[in-house]
Amino acid sequence: MSRIAIIGATGNVGSRLLAEALRRGHTVTAIARDASALAEHEGVTTRNVDVLDADALAAAVAGHDAVFSATRFAAVSEPAIVEPVKRAGVRRLMVVGGAGSLYVAPGLRVLDVPDFPEAYRPEATAGAAFLDALRRERELDWTFISPSAEFVPGARTQKFRLGVDELLVDSSGRSWISFEDYAIAFLDEFAREAHIRQRITVGY
Repeated sequence: MSRIAIIGATGNVGSRLLAEALRRGHTVTAIARDASALAEHEGVTTRNVDVLDADALAAAVAGHDAVFSATRFAAVSEPAIVEPVKRAGVRRLMVVGGAGSLYVAPGLRVLDVPDFPEAYRPEATAGAAFLDALRRERELDWTFISPSAEFVPGARTQKFRLGVDELLVDSSGRSWISFEDYAIAFLDEFAREAHIRQRITVGY
């Protein structure tokens, strides 16, 4: 089993990643600005860290086999995560991505469609920039995992599809994935290491 550091472990996605990692027997360091919101669990150590404090973040992730980042892109840029992880000597970085940088047609990203909601544009644009920066990263074994367009609480069905750069849509025309099934796909990829230095996506 592995030692995993999860940045943003108290959020909607981070908390599901934490639960799935524990389910699989991993040991987790849960990192958040205020990690006291997490209940005590065997196998979990909590660390209160401001993710923008590079020294504190590097110290918190040192000694782990992998770092999972589940932060908001509009608040945390790629260097704020990548540089402390590299300084700590951790090679494996997995990032909870966004759907905005996925393609709905050749050369047309989700965030570029005319009716893309303006409220989501800053986060989607920052997520796309984060991915672009990662694609230039050659030291870390990174994977960026984009959810589908709707990313919502739901059931842990264990039934989903993987894609690469195109938005996944189900038979009814809906693009969605639950936090719970996304977490399964995320930990599956961690175990298999099938998409090193690549972006993939998860959907029904």
